[in-house]
Amino acid sequence: MAKRIHQPREDAEFDFILGMSTIPVLAYFTGTWPKAIEPCRAADLVVGGIAEEYIGRLTVVRTDITRCPAATKRYEVTGAPSYVLLKDGEAVAHGTGPMTSVEVRELVDSHL
Repeated sequence: MAKRIHQPREDAEFDFILGMSTIPVLAYFTGTWPKAIEPCRAADLVVGGIAEEYIGRLTVVRTDITRCPAATKRYEVTGAPSYVLLKDGEAVAHGTGPMTSVEVRELVDSHL
C-alpha cells in the first residue's frame, strides 16, 4: 500500500519526493514552536483526510519548517501551517493558516 503522507527529514529528501512524484504535490509546512503546535495538529487531521481522499491523484508531504529550511525559503513559507500545491516542481497555489478540508479541497481541485 502506498504511503499516504510523506515526512521528509531534510531538504534533500523533500526534493527527492518532489522529483519522484508524477502527480501534483501538496506540501504542507508545519512548525514546532508553541503558537504553531495546535494549528499544525489541526492541519494534520485535515490533510490526513485529503491524503486518503485523493490517493493516486495527489502526493502529500508534511514538511517541518526547521528540518527543510531550503524548501521553506524556496516556496516563501512564512508561517505554519502553510500549504503549497506544486505541479512539476512549480508552486501553483498557496494557503496559510488554519484551513478547513473544504478550503484545502478548493486549493487542490482548481489545479488537478
